[in-house]
Amino acid sequence: MKVTFLGTGTSQGIPVIGSKHPVCLSDDSRDKRLRSSVMLTWDNYRIIIDCGPDFRQQMLRENVAEINGIIFTHEHADHTAGLDDIRPFTHRMGNVPLYVPTRIVENITERFYYIFTKVDRYPGAPNAEITPLTNAPFTLGGKTFQPIEFLHGKLPIFGYRVDNFAYLTDLKTITESEMRKLENLDVLVLNALRIEPHPTHNNLEGALELIYKLKPKRAYLTHISHLLGFHAEVAAQLPEQVFLAYDGLQLEV
Repeated sequence: MKVTFLGTGTSQGIPVIGSKHPVCLSDDSRDKRLRSSVMLTWDNYRIIIDCGPDFRQQMLRENVAEINGIIFTHEHADHTAGLDDIRPFTHRMGNVPLYVPTRIVENITERFYYIFTKVDRYPGAPNAEITPLTNAPFTLGGKTFQPIEFLHGKLPIFGYRVDNFAYLTDLKTITESEMRKLENLDVLVLNALRIEPHPTHNNLEGALELIYKLKPKRAYLTHISHLLGFHAEVAAQLPEQVFLAYDGLQLEV
């Protein structure tokens, strides 16, 4: 399976509009981060996890012509606001399958009512079909996806494990029972927002503590703000087998 990091930034992206912070002014392409999302590809099957406001730009950059569906982690705009940009896919393939945690189905269908309404439907609206997800395994393209539930502050959200790969973003706290679903990983992707503590996200210290507990063979940090620091400087200080992800990075897992 190939993993492509479509975006590795936090909710505002990097550079932040109007910011004069040194990281926002960096010339290093790895310091320019779109909103967080990954693409999983295997056997001509392509799944996107989260569809933020940079979705169109991400699809163009990776030259993606077809997808087999989008899985959502939670309802925040930096993970959902690009949903209208599935239109080219729907014109080509019809309904785009959306896999949505049950808790947020109402949120998605209300915010994007014109996609899901059957009354006076605008002819140019995207076509999508929702499959609600509970905290139970489901199968796509012959692979089993295991939701991992944790808290983003007080908000319950999902990460996902497929094979020995797991993607967890916007995590702050996780129970021991959910951590047991993350044993024996080859690759863990985990959020690390900044150096200072944050009320709803892992900071770098929190992310490294969880990596130490879970002991994946490799770990990649994502959902990064400019306050974490320059990519080159932070990457050089990380423990062995822990890496700072960047937009466009591809892994074989």
